[in-house]
Amino acid sequence: MAKESMKAREVKRQKLVDKYAEKRAKLKAEGDYVGLSKLPKNASPVRLHNRCKLTGRPKGYMRQFGISRITFREMALKGLIPGIKKASW
Repeated sequence: MAKESMKAREVKRQKLVDKYAEKRAKLKAEGDYVGLSKLPKNASPVRLHNRCKLTGRPKGYMRQFGISRITFREMALKGLIPGIKKASW
């Protein structure tokens, strides 16, 4: 389980990225790299890191579900994810 501060930091970065997305796109289209450098560092989408929505785990993230592989497996075995079942052949 990730620290709450790490989860909060990612949420804060996401808000900044959303806030400055339009301005970044405009400056980038104009080629104004000086203007881009004056924006906050955390306004860049490159600084975002995918984390599990439930546990905050940064590694083993599954984009399609928004959770880590470990959480996915636990939920799938309990039948909490519709359409997913353990393979057997």
